[in-house]
Amino acid sequence: MVQSFYKMLPKVDELLERDAIKTLIEENSRKIVVDSIRNSLDEIRNFIKSGIEEDILKDKINSIENIISEDVYKTKRHNLIKVINATGVVIHTNLGRSPITAEIIEEMGKVAGGYSNLEYDLKAGKRGERYSHLEEIIRDITGAESAMVVNNNASAVMLILSTLAKNKEVITSRGELIEIGGAFRVPDVCEQSGASLVEVGTTNKTHLRDYENAINEETAAILKVHTSNYRILGFTKSVEASELLELKEKNNIYIIEDLGSGVLIDLSKYGLEYEPTVQDSIAAGVDIVSFSGDKLLGGPQAGIIVGRKDIIEALKRNPLTRALRVDKFTITALEAILRLYLDEEIAVKKIPTLRMLTYKEEELKAKAEKLKDKIIQISDSDFDIEIISVDSEVGGGSLPLEKLPSYAVALKSDKFSASQLEKYLRNHDTPIIIRIIRDMAVLDIRTVFESEFSEIANAIKGLVNGI
Repeated sequence: MVQSFYKMLPKVDELLERDAIKTLIEENSRKIVVDSIRNSLDEIRNFIKSGIEEDILKDKINSIENIISEDVYKTKRHNLIKVINATGVVIHTNLGRSPITAEIIEEMGKVAGGYSNLEYDLKAGKRGERYSHLEEIIRDITGAESAMVVNNNASAVMLILSTLAKNKEVITSRGELIEIGGAFRVPDVCEQSGASLVEVGTTNKTHLRDYENAINEETAAILKVHTSNYRILGFTKSVEASELLELKEKNNIYIIEDLGSGVLIDLSKYGLEYEPTVQDSIAAGVDIVSFSGDKLLGGPQAGIIVGRKDIIEALKRNPLTRALRVDKFTITALEAILRLYLDEEIAVKKIPTLRMLTYKEEELKAKAEKLKDKIIQISDSDFDIEIISVDSEVGGGSLPLEKLPSYAVALKSDKFSASQLEKYLRNHDTPIIIRIIRDMAVLDIRTVFESEFSEIANAIKGLVNGI
């Protein structure tokens, strides 16, 4: 019986003569279509091997042109695609961290679609500097003397240490030797820079005297690292950067601060935990500060460096800068984001990350009601749908103790388990990433855009209809 099933399958040459397949070849490359034909036939052979029923096999053979077409679509689809974040984690590292607004994407398209003045001084009519597009606005916002941008904050720290402390010693508290995403650690970054790390204090307590006792003729700097991705609670003691200024002046060393998440506004005004701002560090007299562009700032991936002009100029001359520099896309997006910060009210309203972090509970509940209604309206399903209270997270190694009260649309069905629904939504054309809570498929509304409601409802409709 199994052998007769195999004989029912059409041959590759036969399929290539069908009108629908010829049309696919006209619209795509012949190689892609032929590969998809073979993939589709192999898939059906696997079904036969696993014991498929004859009626089901005939249905698959009758619809093989559609199966091939779908395989062609999957082959052509980019690996990096848009997903819908319904997890409630605002700065989700695995999902690309901070989203960028449509207006900024449009501006990036204008720059990408032709030539630009990336390194051309239009006023002088000669070669310019790519950092000039960002330096003035960063200075205005942070109060720093100068600024530059590299591709991420880890590289910013490495560049700073390579420039200021290569073959010298850098003092750091043991309580600040953090590990960042992908198992990269501050000591590893320091080692790659050519600086020698000197650890002082203990995990939970570091005193001013610990720094003072470690300073010698080989000391180039003290590195302060803001522990933005974890907190040590209880019997603790740390030294603020401002407290180190006397040691800096007395010993002619640098104070470097890695702020990590890089917030530019006081989030405590919006009900969140206070997070030190870049402006605070500059005002406190820190020589050089680095922070991320795609965390609490809400922009593209970048490592932003601000501080003394003479140090920034030295960083620019370091050969590493060439390897770590940002391109025109990052500069365009970052400039557009920073311009929004010139007015805090506009920044909180228009930067998606800040908007998601500062939602009021009543706004979130209203959004949840809208999504629930949209799902009921489009899917007409027999799901049990309810709105539940959940806690969202900031994510991205920022504000680790902060729990953000939120609302979510929870789905439950006698036909589908929560894990089946999670897998189906994750494999939808536009993947929808959710959470599972108490055997319910949960969509946290905080990180879902209203423009995505129809896509979610249609995906659920497809599941109900067996698509």
